[in-house]
Amino acid sequence: MQVETTKLADVFILTPKRFGDARGFFSESWSQRAMAGAGFHFDWVQDNHSLSMQVGTVRGLHFQAPPHAQDKLVRCGRGALFDVAVDIRRGSPTYGQWIGEELSFENGRQLLIPAGFLHGFATRQPDTEIIYKCSDVYAPDCDGAVRFDCPQIGIDWGLGGLEPVLSEKDAAAPGLADFDSPFVYEG
Repeated sequence: MQVETTKLADVFILTPKRFGDARGFFSESWSQRAMAGAGFHFDWVQDNHSLSMQVGTVRGLHFQAPPHAQDKLVRCGRGALFDVAVDIRRGSPTYGQWIGEELSFENGRQLLIPAGFLHGFATRQPDTEIIYKCSDVYAPDCDGAVRFDCPQIGIDWGLGGLEPVLSEKDAAAPGLADFDSPFVYEG
């Protein structure tokens, strides 16, 4: 597995090896042994699978607060998406900064996003599927969101003039300036 660092010290891009032949390919999208060998130790408890039918669908920016904060390992099962992580750990030198990565079925790349970061994505192709592992179960009382287009973060979603397709929850989310983060940077 190839591991790449990003400008956000705790967010990583992971690219599993693909072994292909005339039939297609095989890949271990997650391996406890490979992850431990790369210095990562996670106890995944839930897998999520989401389909977005329209290009320009934006989901996020989401987080789950303690005591059910979630680490996530995100990949694209079909289509393509622009995946984003935003640091929301109070006191972090990179608070409010973001990293975006193109994840697609073709490139096989994955984004490892630890607790303390917002997560969101915008679809690039129709019928895009996102599959991700979580280190804690979904807890509705800990669920939260920050507005995807808040100017304090300034994410370029690359929508090319498309009107984003949003849920009511995401359209009504507060901006970063109105957000009291439950996460603290621990150095």
